[in-house]
Amino acid sequence: MYVRDAKNRDEAWLLDCIEEMGLDDVAFRSRDYVIAVDEGTNERAGFGRVRIHKTEDGEFCELTGIGVLPAWRGQGVGAHVIERLVETASDEGFETVYTFADEPGYLAQFGFDPVESSDLPGRLAERLEAKREDVMPDAVAMRVDVDEFEMPPRLREAFKRAEAGGEAVEEEPVESAEDFGIDPESATYKYDTDR
Repeated sequence: MYVRDAKNRDEAWLLDCIEEMGLDDVAFRSRDYVIAVDEGTNERAGFGRVRIHKTEDGEFCELTGIGVLPAWRGQGVGAHVIERLVETASDEGFETVYTFADEPGYLAQFGFDPVESSDLPGRLAERLEAKREDVMPDAVAMRVDVDEFEMPPRLREAFKRAEAGGEAVEEEPVESAEDFGIDPESATYKYDTDR
């Protein structure tokens, strides 16, 4: 398996997959996408997109339109698509990338943190609302500094062995402080162990 930049010949396939999966295709440009491909069969397994928002306040990078075909899920394909998108954003000079997810625990394993909509740059706050209205009612804004992105070793290994209809990698649930009712911004973690 490997991840490559999309080519013009991938456009129809991308549009079909995006429609089937009910993903966001706003301002679609195939050249913004990367595609995970099986080396042996040349079968496309997953995809994702970097979308740049230019505003008066600067430029912001969003990862969007990320999808993995059902036969390839649970094998690290999505993880490697996200990794390539983060690398692309870094190469283009972005220090932070944003995304919107209805399963924030999946992205948390790579170092993404949730962001309150009030803390988002204006254009991205508008995108979050549009996503919630159109395709993802439970969308949560998330961000990661590109230097903080981390690929779990189990997903890297699974990707090396990935095959259509292959065995899925057991996903470890990612728990956050919020899952336990803890506000990570105000909580202290000082423990006294002296006896």
